[in-house]
Amino acid sequence: MNVPSPCNVLMLYPLFSAESFWTFGESCKVLGVKRPAAPLGLITVAAMLPESWTVRLIDCNTASFGEEDLAWADVVFTGGMLPQQADTLRLIELCRAAGKPVVVGGPDPTSSPHIYERADFRVLGEAESVINEFIAAWEGGARSGVFTAPKFQADVTKTPVPRFDLLKFEDYLYLGVQYSRGCPFTCEFCDIIELYGRVPRTKTIEQMFVELETLYKMGYRGHLDFVDDNFIGNKKSLRQFLPKLAEWQRTHGYPFEFSTEASVNLADDPELLELMGAANFFGIFVGIESPDPETLVAMRKKQNTRRNIAESIHKIYAAGMLVTAGFIVGFDNEKVSMAESMIEFIEEAAIPVAMVGLLYALPNTQLTRRLEREGRLHSGHDVAPTIGADQCTAGINFDPVRPLRDILMDYKRVLEHIYSPAAYAARVDRLMTLLDRSRQRSELAEGDIRSKLGAMETVHKVVSALPEARGPLWQTFMNCAKRDTSSARIAVQMIAAYAHLGPYSRKVIAAIDQRLAALDNETGAPVAVGVTAA
Repeated sequence: MNVPSPCNVLMLYPLFSAESFWTFGESCKVLGVKRPAAPLGLITVAAMLPESWTVRLIDCNTASFGEEDLAWADVVFTGGMLPQQADTLRLIELCRAAGKPVVVGGPDPTSSPHIYERADFRVLGEAESVINEFIAAWEGGARSGVFTAPKFQADVTKTPVPRFDLLKFEDYLYLGVQYSRGCPFTCEFCDIIELYGRVPRTKTIEQMFVELETLYKMGYRGHLDFVDDNFIGNKKSLRQFLPKLAEWQRTHGYPFEFSTEASVNLADDPELLELMGAANFFGIFVGIESPDPETLVAMRKKQNTRRNIAESIHKIYAAGMLVTAGFIVGFDNEKVSMAESMIEFIEEAAIPVAMVGLLYALPNTQLTRRLEREGRLHSGHDVAPTIGADQCTAGINFDPVRPLRDILMDYKRVLEHIYSPAAYAARVDRLMTLLDRSRQRSELAEGDIRSKLGAMETVHKVVSALPEARGPLWQTFMNCAKRDTSSARIAVQMIAAYAHLGPYSRKVIAAIDQRLAALDNETGAPVAVGVTAA
């Protein structure tokens, strides 16, 4: 058996090229960290490399690298998501100039491999199914190549424990683990089913506990996110996992507080809600997209229809888990009054953190293929803009059915209302009256980075930076503190989030005003800009 030769691997996690609702930059500053989430993909790939290879990781979002780092490396690994595209391309050129072979992989290179042709190696698809081919080629002397994994066939029960040792835990608000890949639904705009398929594949229970034990023994305590595309995609496996996860938490003194992403039909399953609460889940991201049933049917998100979505959200609250939610403006079937209906829904559901974006036709999705057939897709639709590379300011990369100006005005109206200080604080206040955290641990684990800053100090920092929000946020905090301490702690997290969401929403509104002004210059139509909701 041939033993692989020693090799120095430098892994560079690219910059996110623009601030977005997801970056939480100002909130991270308040809480004393550099980024919300640690890079899980690269450290998982690092664990698949030969033991004789030495790996270093630099997250370009938290640290810089220099010539000495490149000089050390025999090969550089990089790649990521669409918002990281521009920096990935920059890193490729830096490596080429330094004479270092560069390997690129991840969701965006897999979806748009042609954009990354300057990379020496392209490893496309799920790494488990193809990384050994790359290693063999490298060991055989190849210094370029394309390696494509068969779709949806990676055996995640063979996925190794990520190289958590490559991370600086103190840089991040939370770490991530993965239990499953794939989603059983068929949302037209989503690229998950194109990348990972519609049959969720799960790791074994034993695998997950090895990962959790690894983090536990390394001393990590606090927020741990299951990064699954839909945590409840394989309910049969999950029902076996969650009771054991709850028991593991109890025997270890509840070192972790979990979050994840799940479809709204979680609310239909009282048993799963109870099990997740017992395992100390505190937060769920839910893709709601639109409150309009016709729009949901048209986008093939039928799991959100035939239900009162607000009541479903309240059922999740009753199980002690707060909901952050995604919404999209710009679908073909939207009504003229969509802004008001979206605002009314967000208020009724009491969702403080509502990630509202413009529809963006992602590469290699059902939506993109349909728009291309209809001749509506813009050229360069898969080239990420270097500014606003998310769905907030750069969305609608196609010819919409509704007038673009109407879409932008609706989007602006939603943001103006939901992220006004008074409206946001009122939703946090109402959320805390609906959140029943009797199943979850009320206190944070010792060593949780979130416990370093006291509640009063956190609120003070936020309102000092945002004096216009002082009254509503302090009032909400005091209301929650009078109810119970566990409620107040969650409220403080929501207030810390506003340190980013408030200012960033105003930046997005200003950018939308610029797009509206540009449209008016093209058409000669007047537009009212700079109007802020009370």
